[in-house]
Amino acid sequence: MKGFIHLIVPKENFELLKGGSELEEYRFNTKVAKHLFCRHCGVESFYVPRSHPDDYSVNLRCIEAVDFSQVELIPFDGANGEAAVKKTFKN
Repeated sequence: MKGFIHLIVPKENFELLKGGSELEEYRFNTKVAKHLFCRHCGVESFYVPRSHPDDYSVNLRCIEAVDFSQVELIPFDGANGEAAVKKTFKN
């Protein structure tokens, strides 16, 4: 378990301020999702998810000054990914 807390952000609302040259990309299985890891510590602070290829999934744990008491967490069944995406992200 990575402890990633997903916050889906449209690409036009995302700006990486620094550290882009320190990222490594990895694509698993279908090669659709674009996972970006820090080449030094291995943290995945954001990536392009397969379920939302036109957006970024930002790890809320990597954003400073988040009041987690104000965040509603929705459980996600990663073992049944495709069904969970359809249930969780009702477009």
